[in-house]
Amino acid sequence: MTQRYLVTGGAGYVGSVVAAHLLERGHRVTVLDDLSTGFAEAVPAGAEFVRGRVQDAARWLDGSYDAVLHFAAYSQVGESVTRPEKYWENNVGGTMALLAAMRAAGVRRLVFSSTAATYGEPASVPITETAATAPTSPYGASKLAVDHMIGGECAAHGLSAVSLRYFNVAGAYGSLGERHAPESHLVPLVLQVALGDREAISVYGEDYPTPDGTCVRDYIHVADLAEAHLLALDAMTAGGVPAGEHLICNLGNGNGFSVREVVETVRKVTGHPIPEITAPRRAGDPAVLVASAEAARERLGWTPSRPDLADVVADAWAFARARQERDHA
Repeated sequence: MTQRYLVTGGAGYVGSVVAAHLLERGHRVTVLDDLSTGFAEAVPAGAEFVRGRVQDAARWLDGSYDAVLHFAAYSQVGESVTRPEKYWENNVGGTMALLAAMRAAGVRRLVFSSTAATYGEPASVPITETAATAPTSPYGASKLAVDHMIGGECAAHGLSAVSLRYFNVAGAYGSLGERHAPESHLVPLVLQVALGDREAISVYGEDYPTPDGTCVRDYIHVADLAEAHLLALDAMTAGGVPAGEHLICNLGNGNGFSVREVVETVRKVTGHPIPEITAPRRAGDPAVLVASAEAARERLGWTPSRPDLADVVADAWAFARARQERDHA
C-alpha cells in the first residue's frame, strides 16, 4: 500500500539513501532539508523537495503523512565540543518542534536516526540496548536527550517510535554516497588517499589491546541501514511497535574491523598503496566498539545482507571515483 512519508534531512548521506529505498517501494516521499550539510543533487528523483529547517516542519506537515523519518541533525563530534549550543539548538530544539508539529497534525509514527555515541565508552562488548548511556560529547548527549524526549512523547501522547542507533555507516547506494565537509569518517578518508587527494592516512594509536593494536569498529553498509528503516515502518504499520511504545535498536554487523584492516581492505579493493602515518591516541577513543543487533533481528526481522567489508569499500570506492570524475569534468 502506497504511503506518504516526510524525510527530514533527506538530502544528507543516510537520509537520501533511505528516501531512495522508500521511492523504490512505491511510496510518496517529501524531503525536508535546509542544505546546511546536505546536497540538493542527493535528493532522489521522484521525491518532493522542500528547503527549510526542521524547526519549521509545522509549515509543511499535515495529516496526509503516514509517518516521519528524522535524520536532520548535526553530527560532527569535534564541532559539538567547541560549539555545543549549535547541537542543542538544532538536534534537541529541532526535534522538539518536529514532535509538536507531528502531534498537531495527528502523525503518530516516527523513525529516528540515533547513534552509538549515546553509549560513550562501553563497559563491555558487544554493546546491547541495555548498556549504560554515558555520552562523551555534546553530539552524543543531544541524541540521547532526543531519545528521552521521544520516549516521553510515546508514553504521554501515544506516539509509535523506533530509534535506530547506528554504529559506523559506510558504503554507497548507486549515485548516493558519503561526503562531509570536513570529512571525519575512516573509509572516505582512506579513499581520499587512493584518489590522490590526501597524502597519507593517520592511524591514531597502535597500542590498544586489540589483535593489531589499532581501534576496532563495527561497520555497516548504508543500504543495509536503509532497509532497517523500512522494516521499522513495516513493524509499526503491522502493530509490532504499537502506539505508546518507543523501541530502541542497535544497528551493526556484530563483528568489528580494526583501523589497519580497513586500510588493508582499501589497498586490495583499489589497488593503490595507502601510506600510513602513526599518530598518538585521540582522547576518548575506546579500543573496541561492536554492536549487538539482536533486538533489530528479533523485533524488526533485520539481518545485514552486505556484511563483507570489501563490499562496503567497493561501493564507496565506485561512488568516490564517479564523484571525482564529475568534479574534474
